[in-house]
Amino acid sequence: MSKRDYYEVLGLTKGADEAALKAAYRKLALQYHPDRNPGDKAAEEKFKEAAEAYGVLADAQKRAAYDRFGHQGLSGAAGGGQAGFDPETFGDFSDILGDFFGFGDLFGGGRRGGGGGRTRARQGEHLRYDLEITLEDAIRGMSAEIQVPRAEQCVLCKGTGADANDGLTQCATCKGRGEVLLQQGFLTIRQTCRTCSGRGQLIRKACAKCAGEGFQRIDRKLRVTIPAGVDNGTRLRLANEGQSGTNGGPPGDLFVVLQIKEHSVFERRENDLHCTVSINVAQAALGTELDVLTFDGLDRVKVPEGAQHGEQIRIRNKGVPYLNSGGRGDVIVNIHVKVPGKLSREQRKLFEQLREVLPTDTEPQERGLFDKVKDYFM
Repeated sequence: MSKRDYYEVLGLTKGADEAALKAAYRKLALQYHPDRNPGDKAAEEKFKEAAEAYGVLADAQKRAAYDRFGHQGLSGAAGGGQAGFDPETFGDFSDILGDFFGFGDLFGGGRRGGGGGRTRARQGEHLRYDLEITLEDAIRGMSAEIQVPRAEQCVLCKGTGADANDGLTQCATCKGRGEVLLQQGFLTIRQTCRTCSGRGQLIRKACAKCAGEGFQRIDRKLRVTIPAGVDNGTRLRLANEGQSGTNGGPPGDLFVVLQIKEHSVFERRENDLHCTVSINVAQAALGTELDVLTFDGLDRVKVPEGAQHGEQIRIRNKGVPYLNSGGRGDVIVNIHVKVPGKLSREQRKLFEQLREVLPTDTEPQERGLFDKVKDYFM
């Protein structure tokens, strides 16, 4: 039985690029892979056919021979006349199948690293540091020095964990390659060496400074700039100040999370600052002027005649700055009219005289909706 055209197998034309090849093969692999079609010989054959087609077209030399001479042109190509795929051509199969069938470790678990191994470079872990500051610091902004404990690469062994002179030996399992070749049915695949975890070497004598860990705990002092206008939970990112990466990977980041202490006078509501000032009934009736201490100094505010309990007076642009933008919130003064609980004889006499001359509202208040509903069900 003659073989089908490889482009036809993948549903492509001769001009298809590498991305189109991978996408076409990925689609067919998902559809016909034996793991998804257990016991289905027809699906297995189609999967092999697609794998064979991709194995040829993904290799530039084999593809050129195939485009010129067809299937007969592959007899002289690398691979000894077999159009199936070899480990070198299919080192990137983990990119195509690993995410779907859990083959990440089966195909090596990563890109080629130094020494022929496949140990993947990994970014270090991100760190969090909680920093408590005052409300004034949040309004004005500040610079703070913090001390962050983290693991850093050992300076003596450079992260290998081995003695600098004679601490490493070649892994006997993989012969220093960091990977081993396995036969999985019709697939010849690479797998990260489990003995050395892909490094190709084993520690024979541990580093005396880090006891073979490759890292040391270091308390690192850092300076963090806190902009004006931050709030509870604001996160500041310090790039590359987290844990060190492994196998040449970049370090993680440090996130400084801010907590604002409660203030004895002001309560922050978004970018406004609220405070409460008490006045007596005479000041409320006649009006008065008050000195209010803000974070910008004293501000004189005028309380109008007939001020009511709970009334608010707004001082513009004296609140919290808007983070990373212009403008500020306001200071809002909440008026508390304080009625004396105990009167002197003279004060009582004056209030009695006042009671006689002040108008009294004797009209009953209109009943609320709740009272009307309650009466309906009584």
